[in-house]
Amino acid sequence: MSNVSYYTEEGLKKLKEELAHLELVERPRVSQEIADARDKGDLSENAEYHAAKEEQSLLETKIAKLKNLVANARVIDESQLDNSKVLIHSIVKIKNTVNGMVFTYTLVADSESDLKNGKLSVNSPIGKGLLGKKVGDSAEIQVPNGIMKFEVVDISR
Repeated sequence: MSNVSYYTEEGLKKLKEELAHLELVERPRVSQEIADARDKGDLSENAEYHAAKEEQSLLETKIAKLKNLVANARVIDESQLDNSKVLIHSIVKIKNTVNGMVFTYTLVADSESDLKNGKLSVNSPIGKGLLGKKVGDSAEIQVPNGIMKFEVVDISR
């Protein structure tokens, strides 16, 4: 069963670039490493060969996952989104009602999440808890270390 993921044009472009890099650069490099290790003789005791084969296996798994992501990716037309509630690609400002700290996050697909840059996955506990909320709404969100209480302060695109 496929899972549709929604991306910005920039996010989908990065995903496709990563896939191309893995297929056009990393795959040939790993194949060459296997060939070089094979040329060194007895494969049963060749640690370089086994390491390269393991790397190839991991690389092919990653390529398959990325191909699946790209195949099921949809680009969102942000001009058609409802700005009155929190949706994917919303920029949401929230206030922790316990300590008063204010945070601003952009809700994005899993593969685009980058907490250092304020990009929060819609599938994270906080992302799920904010979806559908409007300015002024409160949210009690179960996180790994307890329950956090937030108020939605602002929503934009």
